[in-house]
Amino acid sequence: MSWLVESRLRLMRIALLLWILCLSLSAENWPGWRGPRGDGTSLEKNLPTRWSATDNIAWKIAIPGKGHSSPVIWEDRIFLLACMAEKEERVLLCLDRRTGKTIWQSTIIKTPLETLHRLNSRASSTPVTDGKMVYVTTMKVNERKISAPNVGAPRMITPGSFMVSAFDMKGKKKWERNVGEFISAHGFNACPILYRNLVIINGDHDGDSYLAALDKQTGQLQWKVPRENKTRSYATPIIRRIDKREQMILCGDKSVASYDPANGKRHWIIDGPTEQFVASMVYNGKYAFVTGGYPERHILAIRPEGSGNITETHIAWRVKKGASYVPSPVVVGPYFVIAADNGIASCFKAEDGTRLWMERLGGGHSASAITAGGLAYFVSDRGITSVIKPGPTFEVIAKNDLKELVSSSPAISQGQIFIRGHKHLYCIGKKTN
Repeated sequence: MSWLVESRLRLMRIALLLWILCLSLSAENWPGWRGPRGDGTSLEKNLPTRWSATDNIAWKIAIPGKGHSSPVIWEDRIFLLACMAEKEERVLLCLDRRTGKTIWQSTIIKTPLETLHRLNSRASSTPVTDGKMVYVTTMKVNERKISAPNVGAPRMITPGSFMVSAFDMKGKKKWERNVGEFISAHGFNACPILYRNLVIINGDHDGDSYLAALDKQTGQLQWKVPRENKTRSYATPIIRRIDKREQMILCGDKSVASYDPANGKRHWIIDGPTEQFVASMVYNGKYAFVTGGYPERHILAIRPEGSGNITETHIAWRVKKGASYVPSPVVVGPYFVIAADNGIASCFKAEDGTRLWMERLGGGHSASAITAGGLAYFVSDRGITSVIKPGPTFEVIAKNDLKELVSSSPAISQGQIFIRGHKHLYCIGKKTN
């Protein structure tokens, strides 16, 4: 009978290994702004759809300082930024994903507090990691004030420098680089992205704007290209292979444009449709979608092909009603779904821009949407997450209230959802070992 017991044990071990393998294949890291593809999408299944401030919460942990930096997750580590105002420090936090406890805290920079918009923070940039290093951006304030450019009401603001820093997984700073000046009456926010051996940043501001790429290992500048219109914007680029070429697409600086991420050479540009942008773009395999901004609001579906100025030839469809300025949208199957800053959500047919519904979610919205399992998650400024099933009719799966203000965008990893409130970080879902 021993052979039978051994055979059963062997089958149990194989079944366990297969289960672990399936779990690992379905789980994803959330390594930077808006996740592994930079567009709010997760391939994970069976994520939580219902919770409250106390129910279905794996853990809740107080976060020191203040900041709107969204959490990023690599395996069992969470990274986010915070500002310790009393010490004039910006810090990088590393937390244990399983418990929320702090593993380490490292000072990124000590610099005076910059002037900013009331909806911004002094630690708004979301870091990015490749599992070997963590890359962060901050602003180093100059010891002077200037009259704010490009504002309606005159006021004095603090100019500064755009700093990029790299930390190893133990919290040791490996390098730091000053990429150029940064001037904005609204403060600083620029989420870095990774491409091959490069850290790429968007330096749109009310001065000599630029895009730049640094070597991941050394921080040495690899390329830097100017942006002509010298206008502040805060959109993070996405990178896709389209039309047989690598395209880094972003809105901002009074334009929508595509660049080669390897060298910064511009492929194409669309003028406008407005001046300033915050929301990041998304792509569904056919169209690149942009929403913005200030002073006008537009949603555009763009055919991301061709070269040069394609303003008159490559806009597939356009609407103005229901566009967002700050929250980024998502694509869910055949649907383009968006929540405007005032909390009014819309669902469009991505193919032709037909609006299927337009409904009020309630409250203001700053966080960018996420999607998984065919559902879209919208987090309001009051901490209420509306879980929506996009489709021909408006279908609310659940509304979940954390009872805490939220200005950061949520993250997904290993079957859990992570939401940073103004005071706490929440891990939503089942506890893990």
